[in-house]
Amino acid sequence: MPADAVDADLIRSLVPGVIEVVVGRGADFARAEDAVQDALIEALRIWPDDPPREPRGWLITVAWRKFVDATRADSSRRLREERMEDEPAPGPVPSTDDTLALYLLCAHPSLTPSSAVALTLRAVGGLTTRQIAEAYLVPEATMAQRISRAKRTIAGVRFDAPGDVATVLRVLYLVFNEGYSGDIDLAAEAIRLTRALLAVIDHEEVAGVLALMLLHHARRAARYGTDGSLVPLATQDRSRWDTTLIAEGVSLLQDALARDRLGEYQAQAAIAALHADAPSADETDWVQIVEWYDELISLTDNPVARLNRAVAVGEADGAAAGLAALADLDPALPRHTAVAAYLHERAGDAAIAAELYARAASAASNLLERDHLIRQAARLNAAARER
Repeated sequence: MPADAVDADLIRSLVPGVIEVVVGRGADFARAEDAVQDALIEALRIWPDDPPREPRGWLITVAWRKFVDATRADSSRRLREERMEDEPAPGPVPSTDDTLALYLLCAHPSLTPSSAVALTLRAVGGLTTRQIAEAYLVPEATMAQRISRAKRTIAGVRFDAPGDVATVLRVLYLVFNEGYSGDIDLAAEAIRLTRALLAVIDHEEVAGVLALMLLHHARRAARYGTDGSLVPLATQDRSRWDTTLIAEGVSLLQDALARDRLGEYQAQAAIAALHADAPSADETDWVQIVEWYDELISLTDNPVARLNRAVAVGEADGAAAGLAALADLDPALPRHTAVAAYLHERAGDAAIAAELYARAASAASNLLERDHLIRQAARLNAAARER
């Protein structure tokens, strides 16, 4: 076997027999398949530099160990979840066997974003297929197929072309933005994984994305009303924000910015920090937020950042200026109609705003957001009837 590559055909030919042996030792087929796929990841990482004399025996040994470890990890995780709160604790993570190479492999550019997220949760996060399926509200068999396909995809590529750190961070932020459902809090899990990544790589954008996650997560308790409705940032009860998470996020951000190598996550975290620093919505430093959006757009030219900048301009310079900034953007952008409604309301165009809120609600993919927009339209229509 050459030192710079792994013989993918050899691996494929060994897989069925290895699965059969692991099943014969007491594993059910699904767990055996997961364990063998995990062993293949180890092979891709180790074999190029240290090929085994007996590949089949090596795979059997490692696959069985992976099965035993996964079984123990499942039991341990359940015990930890019963003892610990969902909120992530600040500070450094304990030592871990996870390596940067494994993060990079799970974020390989040949994977789709959804597959990369699922594989990261399975291979790096240690979640079971069932737990990931419950978090994504899909059948376990569906998630098992998704993870298996992802593993097969990276099994057929050379290990000398892993994803870069930016791709890893994008995957971790996708996990964070999935929020939480069922027994697994994906936002907390993303924070845990990002802490672990920061422990193995000294990179300002890793610190930046962790700061961004913490600053957003600090507002979690205030995001929803007692009836489960969405509470916008401007009307949130700021006394419910987690000041410990905010302080940690700001500290991480300041350390990252001091390196003078600005990246998109640092810029986003700076915007979140300015919101967190404001005692009230009226005291928000919108001028500086606009400046940070300009930095973010110069780094990414992201249309969503331009949309958010239009809102910030409307707050800093008036609704007319915000609408002028919005006019340059594609109306097909997600949330474009909702932003237009908000800015028209600020400009005093209540009838137009109500109509736009209703249109935005009909296009909303998120149930909570849809209900919020419907309430906004109803509020303006009711006020118009009373006049």
